[in-house]
Amino acid sequence: MLQIVIQGRGGQGAQTAGNLLAAAHFAAGREVQCFATYGGARRGTPVSSFIRVDDRPVRVRCDIERADAILCFDASLLAGALLAAADAHTLIVVNSARGAEAFAESLPGRRVIPLDALAISRRHGLGGIVNSALLGGLARAVGAPALPVLAATLRERSPKLTDENVAACEDGWRAVDALLGVEAAR
Repeated sequence: MLQIVIQGRGGQGAQTAGNLLAAAHFAAGREVQCFATYGGARRGTPVSSFIRVDDRPVRVRCDIERADAILCFDASLLAGALLAAADAHTLIVVNSARGAEAFAESLPGRRVIPLDALAISRRHGLGGIVNSALLGGLARAVGAPALPVLAATLRERSPKLTDENVAACEDGWRAVDALLGVEAAR
């Protein structure tokens, strides 16, 4: 079972990202479970989305205690309860313009893949909406869902700026692919 935690702040789209990711996995023929928790239920407070993906029906009904992957919309949230759900094998994709070496110093022993999703989103006319770029990066890092399935889900579920969201998703996927290629070459 693949267990993913998405962490953001209210208004950043963490819940929407979770719903899109779950829909893409479901479209790929997998069984999914998706739920969210809200801090103070207002803009700016921490929001978490939890996704479980498996080939069999998902019957577990508790929070994710050990995540296989974490998608973090704001690097300042990489602390406390979020990191408690991570171990040395947890893959962390974080929205950040800082390089991987910066996280190696602040989060030793963690596998962190920074993705400048804000720059990608702005380049595609999405402003500060980073969902699509981050989802593309996470999909590449985890190896699922396949990029065509994720892009098709975005095309189906993006109410506006569909082409821009798909392009940002593809760029996020390519950026993480390049980072993983550099990592593998070491």
